[in-house]
Amino acid sequence: MEHDPITVSIERRVNPARISEATIWVQAGINLANKYPGFLGSGWIRSGEHSDLWYMLYRFTDEATLAAWEHSSERAWWLQSGEAFMEQSRVEKRTGIEGWFDAPEGILHVGGAQIDETDAAPPIPSAPPRWKQAITIWLGFFPLNLVFTLLVTYVVPGWEPLGVFLHVLVSTLILTPIMTYWLLPFVTRVLQPWLQAPRRSSSAS
Repeated sequence: MEHDPITVSIERRVNPARISEATIWVQAGINLANKYPGFLGSGWIRSGEHSDLWYMLYRFTDEATLAAWEHSSERAWWLQSGEAFMEQSRVEKRTGIEGWFDAPEGILHVGGAQIDETDAAPPIPSAPPRWKQAITIWLGFFPLNLVFTLLVTYVVPGWEPLGVFLHVLVSTLILTPIMTYWLLPFVTRVLQPWLQAPRRSSSAS
């Protein structure tokens, strides 16, 4: 069974007086993770030249390989060795359908991973609101399902007598891969400016 890759984004605060140690520490963590099965890459970026915020990410092929790394004794030792100058403040995991809504622009490749190139932004853009994701999926699924239904109804002999169960079974088996690998990625690219538009503040300016 194929699983979706999982990307973990971590925000950490670093003691400004110990930047050199922190840089070596981060690279040591990348080298350790690189030995684990399922590792797809990792990287890090600083928020700014004088900022103490560092954004780090790593990606594994699935939950099982990610868990093997996150629960390993090597990672526990590595995290403990950085406690004196590194403080974790936020963790975000991205997988499955929300991965389709990541912004494709402004990406920097570091150590085999992709990181947002903008200095002040975290490496993984925030997913759009759920209602925007729902509209995007519907805009892809409705015309696809409509065209498929019209085609099989008028072109495929003996389609109608198959019954509801077989109708749904066959249609989902055919339409799900089309939606997943071609149509939904295309729709999200077209709607990307709208999906990634800044959210309006609830308070009046």
